Amino acid sequence: MTLRLIATDLDGTLLDSTSSVTPRTRAALDAARARGIHVVPVTARQPIGLRAIAGDADFRDWALCSNGAYATHLTDGRMLFAEELPAETIRTLAEALRASVPGLLFASVREGGETFVAQEGYAAIADLSDHKRDPKTMGGVPLDQVLDAPSLKFVIRHPELAPSALFDALTSLGLTGFEATLSGAPFVEVMAEGVTKATGLARLCAHLGIDRTDVMAFGDALNDVEMLRWAGRGVAMADADAVVQDAADEIAESNDDDGVARVIERILADR
Repeated sequence: MTLRLIATDLDGTLLDSTSSVTPRTRAALDAARARGIHVVPVTARQPIGLRAIAGDADFRDWALCSNGAYATHLTDGRMLFAEELPAETIRTLAEALRASVPGLLFASVREGGETFVAQEGYAAIADLSDHKRDPKTMGGVPLDQVLDAPSLKFVIRHPELAPSALFDALTSLGLTGFEATLSGAPFVEVMAEGVTKATGLARLCAHLGIDRTDVMAFGDALNDVEMLRWAGRGVAMADADAVVQDAADEIAESNDDDGVARVIERILADR
């Protein structure tokens, strides 16, 4: 393939199990950029979570956040696009789900990913690693305030139930008007209808004048499936779920074995 852009998930993919960028991975990213290849993080994270590792990975340009809901430039803060979930849809979804699953807690990501509005009680069950935000800074508001404005990503969580169980409960409602997925985090993530990492990546590539056949994408979770299928070459990690590996053209070694770096090294050696 003529490689012009590398799109990579972060957690469980580019980052090792300590959420670090290894020296080998950094060297591979630098080698790709030296060849004029764009390197784009495509993540469920918000800018606050990208900043934590941007220096180690040398991410300075475009990034796709909230599973493709918006594209932000990491140096100058420009927003290329942002797709929000309407407040009416959020309220309908939350009310229907609460009727069948008691004890749910919700949060909303807004304003370019910089604002995090959490329901009362949410911070008490959250860890720093969940949103790359200190739970002590989350505060807590009545549910109505979480539901009363559009959201770039709507978060659904339960103190005891697994995200997969919540995801199944949500999909069984038969509601439409939104896109739901799992990223490996302890909650369900809901975006505007039709929004996936693939749709966000397609919009960014159109802006950059890059064809999908010239894109290589890496991922490990359910929220990466559409992106792996869309890219000219999709690469799943060795420990990804079967549905993710089935969507890929190639299986890389694990994130703790520099799987992304190994593939990039091989591709560059063949150019």
